[in-house]
Formats: sequence, structure tokens, C-alpha cells
Amino acid sequence: MQLTDDDRWRFNSGAHVDLAQILGAHVVDGGVWFAVWAPNASRVEVIGDWNGWDGTNDSLHGDDSGIWHGVIAEASVGAVYKYRITNGADGSLHEKADPFAFRAEEPPRTGSIVADLSYDWADEDWMATRAPRNAHDAPISIYELHLGSWRYEPGGYRALAAQLVDYLDETGFTHVEFLPIMEHPYYPSWGYQTLGYFAPTSRYGTPQDFKYMVDLLHQRGYGVILDWVPSHFPEDAHGLATFDGTHLYEHADPRLGFHPDWKSAIFNYDRHEVRSFLMSSAMFWLDEYHVDGIRVDAVASMLYRDYSRKADEWIPNEFGGRENIGAVQFLRQLNESVYNRHPDIQMIAEESTAWGGVSRPTDEGGLGFGMKWDMGWMHDTLQYMALDPVHRSYHHADITFRMLYAYTENFAMPLSHDEVVHGKGSILDKMPGDRWQQMANLRLLYGFQWAMPGKKLLFMGCEFGVPDEWNVEQELPWHLLQYGEHQGIKNLITDLNAAMTTEPALHTLDFDPAGFVWAINDDAANSILAFERRSSSDDDRPVLVVANFTPAVRENYRVGVSQPGRWTELLNSDAERYGGSNAGNYGAVETSADAAHGYEDSISITVPPLSVLFLAPDN
Repeated sequence: MQLTDDDRWRFNSGAHVDLAQILGAHVVDGGVWFAVWAPNASRVEVIGDWNGWDGTNDSLHGDDSGIWHGVIAEASVGAVYKYRITNGADGSLHEKADPFAFRAEEPPRTGSIVADLSYDWADEDWMATRAPRNAHDAPISIYELHLGSWRYEPGGYRALAAQLVDYLDETGFTHVEFLPIMEHPYYPSWGYQTLGYFAPTSRYGTPQDFKYMVDLLHQRGYGVILDWVPSHFPEDAHGLATFDGTHLYEHADPRLGFHPDWKSAIFNYDRHEVRSFLMSSAMFWLDEYHVDGIRVDAVASMLYRDYSRKADEWIPNEFGGRENIGAVQFLRQLNESVYNRHPDIQMIAEESTAWGGVSRPTDEGGLGFGMKWDMGWMHDTLQYMALDPVHRSYHHADITFRMLYAYTENFAMPLSHDEVVHGKGSILDKMPGDRWQQMANLRLLYGFQWAMPGKKLLFMGCEFGVPDEWNVEQELPWHLLQYGEHQGIKNLITDLNAAMTTEPALHTLDFDPAGFVWAINDDAANSILAFERRSSSDDDRPVLVVANFTPAVRENYRVGVSQPGRWTELLNSDAERYGGSNAGNYGAVETSADAAHGYEDSISITVPPLSVLFLAPDN
């Protein structure tokens, strides 16, 4: 193991993306190489189970880069350790876990573990062909889950992997997104209070066990996305906060370095070494764990200095503005670095404001993400769907507004964990009416989500209509699937995923306005929408979508269509298979030469109550 002058320069200049290869604990000939950044220390010792937690004889050597390093012969794979850091100014002692540890003790224990990451991957076919599976014109539907509360499984990562791939086979999602799998001390934080930026949580097994999970998912044809939190970190004594006795990773001034909502520390993006640390973390999961995408959490909190702060609780930037210039530069540098090495993955931003160009290239002034969550669609649609249908005609613009901005970003459409926590209830619970109408509204919501342009994301449990808010301390209520109404919701999701995958019109132009044409967007009186989705190829057929947001059956409802002939009902969310009333069009309709909605031909259809229809021409 060698720390070169180039390593030091790139680290100190904020340009190093491979720090995991040189910092942390690495098994070498003659022992274990330890290296840690502590520029304000006067002494750094490695304490561990091999030396009785007395590092007197196991001190490291510091250099001008602020990195302390050395080889300790008595340490070996499996050893538990920490760093004992003496601050150079006041002599205070700080016992810290390794920021670059590849493995940690299972919480509430806080030690780092010397780990061997060797693993024989068997996902060569996936890795060689994943580019088109992750591309903007690919069918992408993401199953978001928290691993510990998805199923209780004593076998950890490996046993959960076997169950997960079978479940994805059943439901047809193309990708999974794990809430932060990185090590975190507080389980009810769902992983969003991260401290182990290079370690999968030990709650479910070893690093090799997590690699097995990713490997098996890939072998079965499923992409893996990880939530990642570069916005803030908890202030636990063993973690990053005041790491060497000074505010090393975070700002010293609480107006810049303390997050009022999450009571956590904010990274100092102006510090070069912090940017190197975070970029190396993202790259590590892509390189070492073969993941296919990273969803960056809470990007809005990074971009604005006044995020969730009162007027006297923040400091303007050097130009007097509210933008966090260091964070903007970091995000652009991060995305450029990642896409340069891994052009076949996706970087996804959870960004909740109108910041322009989040998913536009950096050379065009954007932040360089591949996709952005459409939080506006989620808010507007759930607000609309919560209305009693009798009032929806007065709020028609809420459901059509998205198409005014739909192509300003590359949007993913989320119904995520954020909508089923903190007293918000379940997605089903937001729907109005009696239980039948709630279920019909839920089917309508999902059908509408899958019909609209954009990639899809659904949080676990929503796919079978759980009635209660998500509780991280409880397993999903899988027993509900014995009841027809819940199995029907799952059947619908399965068929929506199948339609999205097999019909190019429903995915190839998700980010191109040529893929969407309104037929009816002004029928507020009936609360009905109709539009065609189209493909990038003239050889592919269009898909007509008709959505009825009221419980009234609309018979002999005329819709103009782009092609004459027979139009087959690909999907009807009111079908008996889904728990519906089975109103519809007996499988297909024929066009007539009656002009409507700018087309020479049209169809007269029955639109079921609280439903979505997908129809496509037979030719």
C-alpha cells in the first residue's frame, strides 16, 4: 500500500474519487495498513481488540496532507478497531470509528471492522448489457423498499435476496431502490442518518452478503439503486462530527453546519477534502458493489443556505445570495466524475424546488443528474385524488398542470416512503369514499401514474394497498394478500408493469414531448382526460389512455384517435381481476369516420367508474 504525492494532491484539491483504495483499513503483506485524515491532530493511535484498546504502541505517522498512516502487524481481517485522536490545540482525546471502514459492528456497537471485500461476481451478462436497461428510453419502474421492514428474515441479505427476486418476478418491477443501506446508528432514521459511508449495514450480514444480494438481483435481470445521503450526518460521538477535535467535515458555524430539521451536521462542501470523501463514497458503491444508480437524498437542502431556516439563521453566500455555491460545484463535479467512469448508470436527484436544470448536462449549466424526482406531480396529484369526486371538476387544472413542465427535466414519478410517514397515513388512506371507492381511486391513481410520461417509483406495500401508515418497526402486512381487493391491486401493478415494458409507446419517449399528445384535457365537467402515448419508432403503435376521475360510468363517450380500425383494450383498471366492477368495452372497439379532437376517426366507448383504460390499435 502506498500513498503517493498524486494521491495527496488530488485529495487536498477535491479531485480524488478513489480514496477507498488508500484510506481506511487494508490488509497488506505484514499486517493491516491504516490511514485516516486528521489534519489538526498531534497524535493518532489505532486502538482495537488485538492491543486491548491501548494504542500506545500502534500510533500512525502524519504528513503535510493531514493523513496519518502506517502498517500494524498484529491487526488482521475481522479485527475491531477505532482511532484515538489527540487534538493538537487542546490535547483532547477523541475515539472515532473509521470514516472509510468497509464494515462496522452491528449497532448499537460502534467499532469498525477490518474487512476483506473479495467476492466472485456472476453478473457479467448484466454488467455488459445494463446500459440499455438504465437508459432514458428504457422501461423503468422502481420498487422502493426498506430492507428491514419489508420482510422479517433471519437469513439477512442472502435470504432476503432470494425472496426479493421472486417477488420482482411476480410484480414486474425493473429496478429496486433501497433506502440507505449504509451503516447508521439509529434504526428508526431508516438509514438517512448515515455514518458508514463505505459500509453496508451489519444488521443483515457482511459486505459479501450484500454483494450476493446485488449479484442475484442482476442475474435475475433487476437493476439496483441505492439511496445516498451527502447532505447531512448525525453527531454521534464516534462519528464524523468534530472528528479530530475540530469541525473537520462540517461547518463550525451552526448557521451553515447544523440542520434544524434533522438535528444533524451539514457537510462543508467548500472544503476540498470533504468533496473528495463524498465523491469517493459514491464511486465506491458503483465500483465495488456494481450498483446501477444512486438516488441523492435532500438535494434541495444542499442547494440553499436558507433551507428550512428563519431570516436570522443563515448566512448569504459571497455574492449575497441564498445559493450554496460549494454544494452546486460539488454536485456538478460528482455527476461529471461518476458518468465519466460509469456512463451506463443513473444519478437521480430528490430535489423539491424549481431549481433549473437539475437533470441537464453540466456543460449546459445544469447539475448533471440523469433524472429528478417530480415532487410537484406527487403533491398535486395526491391533493387532487384526496378530493371527493364531486369536487374534482373544480380542480381539473391540478391534474393537467404537469404537462406544462413535464419536459423541463428528466422526471421520475414517485409515490415514495415520504408520503406514508409522519402522520400522512397510507396512499390508500388518502383516497376518498367508502372502501370500494378508495380501492377504485387507488387503481385509478396507479393507472394514471403508469400512463403519464416519466419513470415510475412506488414504495413497498403500496403495490397491494396497505391501509396503514408505514412503521419501520413492523413487517409489511403480507397477510392482506389473501383478500381479493388487495390481491387485485397487486395484479394491477403487475399488469401495468407488463404494459409499460411491452408497449414502446409507454416508455421510449418519457423525456421527449413527441411522446405525448392530448386528445381531451378540457372535460372538467366529467373529470375525464384522454391522451395518446407514442413511441420513437413509427413501427410501434400508440397507446390511448382514458381516465375517469368520477364514480359515474360514461357510456358512448367519444374520443378521437390517430388511426382507423380496431382498438383493443390493453388494460382496464375496473376489471374484475383488479377488484373492479367489470364495466368496459368487451375487449375492443371499432373506429367510425366521425371526426373528433382533431382526428378524422374516433371511437365511442364506455368509460368505467374511477378508472383508467389503455387501448391500442391492432395493426
